Amino acid sequence: MSLYETLRHAADSYGLAVIVALYLTLCLWHFRPGAKPHVEEAKHSIFKDQTDGE
Repeated sequence: MSLYETLRHAADSYGLAVIVALYLTLCLWHFRPGAKPHVEEAKHSIFKDQTDGE
């Protein structure tokens, strides 16, 4: 079996599972309990450096 066929088989077998696991990890990362301060900061970051009334 050639290297190409071996790599192709691995990608077909495990590639989709790895991509789905990575996607779910990245999507759910900001829901972890330790992320609350970072989420709050990001939520209000668009208003940083703006003055009221202008």
